[in-house]
Amino acid sequence: MARLLILSSMVAHGHVGLSAAGPALALLGHSVTALPTVLLSNHPGWPSVAGARVDPDQIRAMIDALEANGWLPSHDAVLVGYLPTTDHVAVAGELIDRVRGLPAPPRVILDPVLGDAPKGLYLPEEVATGLRDSLVPRADVVTPNLFELCWLTGRPVQTLDQTRTAAADFLSRNDLAEVHVTSAPAGPETTGVLHVAEGDARLYPTALRKGVPHGVGDVYAGFVAAGLSPGTALGHLSALIDASLNVPHLRIVEAPAWTRANPLTASEN
Repeated sequence: MARLLILSSMVAHGHVGLSAAGPALALLGHSVTALPTVLLSNHPGWPSVAGARVDPDQIRAMIDALEANGWLPSHDAVLVGYLPTTDHVAVAGELIDRVRGLPAPPRVILDPVLGDAPKGLYLPEEVATGLRDSLVPRADVVTPNLFELCWLTGRPVQTLDQTRTAAADFLSRNDLAEVHVTSAPAGPETTGVLHVAEGDARLYPTALRKGVPHGVGDVYAGFVAAGLSPGTALGHLSALIDASLNVPHLRIVEAPAWTRANPLTASEN
């Protein structure tokens, strides 16, 4: 099983960021080292929220301690998620550069948590720009949603063909191994994941649901970081979504049957 180092947000209650990917990966037998960028009581979409960003120097000190104890080289992959400030973007870049220098460098997966339609950017534009210019070129795999792919590339993504073109260009321009576009425009009442690698683009469609709790993108990125194929990752995630519709939080632990879900297959389109 995979050993992952995840730099992202953490909440005390609910499942988003590290608090979504961590328990989901644990149920599949993977281990996670958690480096929180923010510590909150819950997702900020709820009426009350408390907490704060983790000081970037504190994160640096934690990384130093992991290395001093001999644990940094033990990871198979590094997943970078939510980064609230340009200083946190800098920390992520430093972490990637550090693990790249290890004798057996881990894969680097970037989940560019920038925003979503129709709200737009969640972050100040300078943070999003820093992530695009500094971290995307350092990554092996990037997992944007449709809005994020549009923002990162400046290309239209209203149709599946446009999305394929934007993702393929994004992959080649940044010398990436893979791009996973979540919330791809797969047709009426259909969404899914568009997986693009060199010379290959495959759509894994799934039904568009209403009442889906927060955190599904964090879980999917975690699955990708653990080395699951797109079909296997989306099979697990689709079953987890079905078990979590119209409830406040993903039922990661309460409905463990999702861990036994069958993979989804790519469409012929």
